[in-house]
Amino acid sequence: MNRFLCASLFVASTALLSCQTASTTTVASSADSAVAEKTDSATSETAKAADPSTVKVASAATILARKQVPVLCYHQIRDWKPTDSKTAKDYIVPIQAFKDQIKMLADSGYHTISTDQLYDYLNTGAALPSKPILLTFDDTDLDQYTIAAPTLKKYGFKAMYFIMTVSLGRPHYMSSEQVKALSDEGNEIGSHTWDHHNFKKYQGKDWETQIDKPTKKLEEITGKKMKYFAYPFGLWNAEGIPELKKRGFLAAFQLAEKRDQNDPLFTIRRIIASGYWAPKTLRNSIVNSF
Repeated sequence: MNRFLCASLFVASTALLSCQTASTTTVASSADSAVAEKTDSATSETAKAADPSTVKVASAATILARKQVPVLCYHQIRDWKPTDSKTAKDYIVPIQAFKDQIKMLADSGYHTISTDQLYDYLNTGAALPSKPILLTFDDTDLDQYTIAAPTLKKYGFKAMYFIMTVSLGRPHYMSSEQVKALSDEGNEIGSHTWDHHNFKKYQGKDWETQIDKPTKKLEEITGKKMKYFAYPFGLWNAEGIPELKKRGFLAAFQLAEKRDQNDPLFTIRRIIASGYWAPKTLRNSIVNSF
């Protein structure tokens, strides 16, 4: 993300297998500073625009015709243990490997964008900085706060953190205060359900348990509206998308499957940044996947 989620009781013990079904140098020069200022301004303007009550959603054909923006998905950032399986290591990026991957993105000229910026681009064609990329983190692991966030900050990068609320405050997971700190520092917070229950199986009270209550919790923590959602395991179905829409979500993220031809904003693609990948491999995967 080997800890395992329990789908209905104490499911906070594994962010590792949660999503396994799918996975410029520092801003120093005046030119880079100008880009950063431009990006910050664009983010602010987009945040105002990204409101379902004020924005007319473009047609699916229009959105699908736009070039896809690379979106990476990370889970655990920690060194491998002898007990980690071969499959699990895809979802666990060793600390130095993660730092090398992020440095490669900076050295290659990538600029991180917000989810609001991505939404505005897909919906209206709004301009993005050169070589845009969206970084996302799933499942609330503590190492995302203690290791990933400081690494990103070194390069002036921001990210989206999709939070599974059942795990808040549990050992090895972020606290509510840490989630708020990420939000206050300019990162985005999104919903990733209560306990990572399969979205395709929701019925009845599941919508309240898995979507409504976690959304309210995250909005109380951050003081901001939750506008984006990530499907547990990357699994989605067309029948559930209207439920997300009526709850005010603007878009939702899956993993590597093909986007839905009717609702591309609710099936935005991500690729999992593998723990096995050297920086060059990651760079090639970004180019080949998007």
